[in-house]
Amino acid sequence: MRLRFKENAIPEMKENPQVFFDGKENKGMWKEIFGNDNDIYLEIGSGRGDFLVEIAKDNPNINFIGLEVNTNAFVVASRKIKENELKNVRGLIADAEKLEEIFENDEISRIYLNFSTPWPKRRHHKRRLSHERFLNRYKNIVKDKSILELKTDNQELFEASLTYFEDFSMDIIEKEKNISEEKSSYISEYERKFRNKNMPIYYIKARFNK
Repeated sequence: MRLRFKENAIPEMKENPQVFFDGKENKGMWKEIFGNDNDIYLEIGSGRGDFLVEIAKDNPNINFIGLEVNTNAFVVASRKIKENELKNVRGLIADAEKLEEIFENDEISRIYLNFSTPWPKRRHHKRRLSHERFLNRYKNIVKDKSILELKTDNQELFEASLTYFEDFSMDIIEKEKNISEEKSSYISEYERKFRNKNMPIYYIKARFNK
C-alpha cells in the first residue's frame, strides 16, 4: 500500500524526543538513552506502530526500538508513542542496511520481522530481511541465544525463511502455517488487513547460535 507523501512528517517527528534519525551517534549507548539496563527488543519495519505500541504497553520492563525507513508511515507511530506516554519505546528512522553502524555487539535481545516485503523475484531475494545477508548483520548486534520472530502472509517467504534460518544454524523453536489470532497476541495493521480477508498468517520463532 503506497502512502501519500506527508510534507510535515519529518519536521513533526523531529519535535518528538523519542524519535531518532540515522542513529549512528547512539551506537553502544541505547541503554543510557532508555535510562535502564532492561533488554532491548528491535522491530524492523514498524510501519504505523500498531504492533510496537501494543507490545510495549504490556511489557514496561522491556525497551523497544521500532525501526522504519518510511517517514510517511512512522509519523503515525510517533504520535501513538507520544499519546500513550511510552517511556520504554524509541523510534528510529533508518535503513536496516545500516544496523551494524547503529548498534553495538550484544546490544539487542530480540528481533521482530512483521510482514516484511517478500521480494518475490529471485534477483531481489537478497533484499529480504530474513535472508542470510541480513542474518549476518543481526548476529553481530544480538546477544547469544537471542530470538527472532517472523510473521508474514506470504507462504513462499515463510518457506524460504525457514531454509535461510536452518542454513544459518539457527534453531527453529516454533513454526506455524496459520497462527491463530489469540496466539499471535499483538496485531499490526497489515496483519489485521490480512486476517479480515481470512488469509493465513505464517509464523516462525528461531534462535541465534553465536
